[in-house]
Amino acid sequence: MADDYEKLMKQGYQLMEEGEFPQALSKFDKAIKAKPEAPDAYLAKADAAVVVPKVAQEEVLVLYKKAAEMDPANPMVQQSMAAFCMDVGLFNDGEAAYNKAAELDPENAPYYFSEFAVEYYRKAQIVYEDKLDETTRVIIKKKSLKYLLRSINLDEESVKKLL
Repeated sequence: MADDYEKLMKQGYQLMEEGEFPQALSKFDKAIKAKPEAPDAYLAKADAAVVVPKVAQEEVLVLYKKAAEMDPANPMVQQSMAAFCMDVGLFNDGEAAYNKAAELDPENAPYYFSEFAVEYYRKAQIVYEDKLDETTRVIIKKKSLKYLLRSINLDEESVKKLL
């Protein structure tokens, strides 16, 4: 059974590399059935499902959450889930997942904070385009700046002193 699992995972990853995401989903589904306690199968399926239009966003998020629940100490699960959340406009969930990744992997926390800052700045303006007045722009810029500053270990008071 473990051999089947490894084989299915390798096949799924190979299919993803070839851009055959629906077929990769099928392999990852079979891998989950072969070894339902393996969080990397749920993560791989979620990563493949992101680019398959017929898979609902809610289903993808459930897969990421399942992987995170099964492997709570893995910052890469959190980072993958965060990136997905940012892509679909679930900014609060994305922020929480980036913060969790930073907590789990303090050495790379600056990367997670800066990634959130840049992605939030770019994508929030698109998602909130219909409501994008000056107040909303300022809110987006402030939150992005807060995380950019965190990425270089500065807070608002430190910046004021520096400037």
